[in-house]
Amino acid sequence: QLRLVESGGGLAQPGGSLTLSCDDSTFTLGYYTIGWFRRAPGKEREGVSCISREDGSTFYTDSVKGRFSISRDNAKSIVHLQMNNLKPEDTANYYCAAERFTTPQAMCTGDPAFATWGQGVKVDVSA
Repeated sequence: QLRLVESGGGLAQPGGSLTLSCDDSTFTLGYYTIGWFRRAPGKEREGVSCISREDGSTFYTDSVKGRFSISRDNAKSIVHLQMNNLKPEDTANYYCAAERFTTPQAMCTGDPAFATWGQGVKVDVSA
């Protein structure tokens, strides 16, 4: 059974960088579209970036375009979210999710009701 574990969260200064990772010990991540979502205090969950299973197509929400980059290594069953030029408004709990038979845009902009979720990591961007 798929089990997602996020890592790489923490404290960063504005303008700084962090890399989040999502891996799965069962090495089956390659069968899924993977997405990174975040929930900031008092706000709804937001799809940040999603990546397709094989062809590498991606989706980014407008607020992170040009700053965040999602990538995956199916052989290692891991997905990364490189976050550059971090802003205080990026502060949130970040979760990775895996879902089959969906596209990156559909997953990130919809409600991935059938996704498997990780436990989340906290990202805090402050001076």
